[in-house]
Amino acid sequence: MAIIVKNMLDAKGRNVVTVDPDKTLLDVAAILNQNKIGAVVITGAEGRIAGIFTERDLVRSIASKGHGVLDQPVKSAMTTSVQRCKEETTVDELMGMMSGGRFRHVPVEKDGKLAGIVSIGDVVKSRIREIELEAEQIKAYIAG
Repeated sequence: MAIIVKNMLDAKGRNVVTVDPDKTLLDVAAILNQNKIGAVVITGAEGRIAGIFTERDLVRSIASKGHGVLDQPVKSAMTTSVQRCKEETTVDELMGMMSGGRFRHVPVEKDGKLAGIVSIGDVVKSRIREIELEAEQIKAYIAG
């Protein structure tokens, strides 16, 4: 049976650090650091996903515009074409999406609203658990 995103969220929790689009990049950098995370979701009206801002977005902004960009609102540097997944998305589909798009964080959407976020670390942990379970089942089968 394929593991789906809902299973991952049930295990890790659904808490997502979100920020207002008018927060400055410096404020958002502090939020990333304080929470020891690599991405925040920018939310708009009614909890809808407006964008995502990652460590890569921060580096790209500073490299291209200089440190003065840190006073700009995050909406000026966030990624607006956010790849999302659903709770029913399988881990294999998610891995394909992440590797194909070369990103490490995917917000989970349910009924048009933010329902969680999955990182590449979550995907790796899930796959390791799946492989360990398969190995245990094989050992049990062999032991008879």
